[in-house]
Amino acid sequence: MEKRENTKEYEFSNKRMTDIKISVGDALFSNKNFNIIAGPCSIESEDHIFELAHDIKKAGAGILRGGAFKLRTSPYDFQGLGKVALNYLVSAGKKENLPTVSEIIDVRHIDYYADLDMIQVGARNMKNYTLLRELGRGDIPVLLKRGMDSTYEELLFAAEYIMSEGNSNVILCERGIRTFENYTRNTLDISAVPALKNFTNLPIIVDPSHSTGRSELVEPVSLGAAAAGANGLIIEVHKNPSKALSDKEQAVTPSELSNIVEKSKKIIEVLG
Repeated sequence: MEKRENTKEYEFSNKRMTDIKISVGDALFSNKNFNIIAGPCSIESEDHIFELAHDIKKAGAGILRGGAFKLRTSPYDFQGLGKVALNYLVSAGKKENLPTVSEIIDVRHIDYYADLDMIQVGARNMKNYTLLRELGRGDIPVLLKRGMDSTYEELLFAAEYIMSEGNSNVILCERGIRTFENYTRNTLDISAVPALKNFTNLPIIVDPSHSTGRSELVEPVSLGAAAAGANGLIIEVHKNPSKALSDKEQAVTPSELSNIVEKSKKIIEVLG
């Protein structure tokens, strides 16, 4: 990263990398690919993730996500099943031939994620620089979410913390920022997609689930992200959202996911 003379603008190291291609299992992330990551906010049982993995594969998503350790606002909410959930996730991914990703919340847990295909850093940990540096010393791809109060520059600097340690396999995620609006969970900054592409060649995906917090808004926001040039989506899915142990308001069903996949592909085709 270099600071330009007499300006506040930065030339980030990843902008100088051309034709970036990041392999996540059999899925390829680049500026010419569009991938959909889908799965439950929290893995609730072994049967739960195995059934969902099958439905997600059938719906057309290419990567399986699932929460194991959960950062919840209230300490009394479901915190996830922990390490055993990661084992369930890996097994379900292998059975359905889907790459896997889960969020890490503690640097002490890194070894637990060795068998996953990608590690997610959530919005609350975007500025956990100790964690970012440690992930940079490995080679597992990192899905880095933008903090709810973070600027584009701060997100890119967070990516630099990972890349400066040697791991260039970073995928950025716009997941909405906190504003005065309270109808949606957050406010999706759709302009982040084309704006960030002015600074970086890293793939950029959008999270329509956390940005809206409303299942009925997930599809239109997903299609808007595809039209804006996003390189993918990460969507929360549950067979029975009303009974989900976490984030039930924003989860879509497998059939709704199938519609999103189909319509997103049509938009990508139209845009060439």
